[in-house]
Amino acid sequence: MKSLTDQLSSYASYHRDTRNVLTHLVGIPMIVVAIATLMARLSFGSMTLSDGCVLDFNLAVLASTLACAYYLLLDLRYGVVMSALFALACWVGTGLAQHDQGVWLAWGLGLFVVGWVFQFVGHWFEGRKPAFVDDLIGLIIGPLFVVAEVGFFLRMRPHVHAEVVSRSGPLR
Repeated sequence: MKSLTDQLSSYASYHRDTRNVLTHLVGIPMIVVAIATLMARLSFGSMTLSDGCVLDFNLAVLASTLACAYYLLLDLRYGVVMSALFALACWVGTGLAQHDQGVWLAWGLGLFVVGWVFQFVGHWFEGRKPAFVDDLIGLIIGPLFVVAEVGFFLRMRPHVHAEVVSRSGPLR
């Protein structure tokens, strides 16, 4: 299995234009919520806790759990952050999936399409195809890249940032 810096560096090499990174900061969260919304409609059942809170088990929760297990294997700190963010996406997606079919599809497909428009505009700025075209793992690394880039901007994990920049080059 590739390391955290291997994955982030590989993905970052497709994203060195600042405008592309900025479009990803908007587009990727939209796509994650869209996928959670569309997947949440397939429910495996729910459980009511003693305090009345209902936990819904659906395809979004299952897929997010698997993705977060991978993130946790890559890096504990990023994995915890990604788990919290994916839990939030599942919560929003599950809420949207409870609406009638028209509302559910409008939100799910709308967020998905607009999110991908942001992605492709960013890659037009970059002048390079998206990372997932060459390696499908890019689809799961994209959300992690967004979180890492925000962290790097906030001066968190400077050693990881330095390694990613040394391998993929600086932003331009």
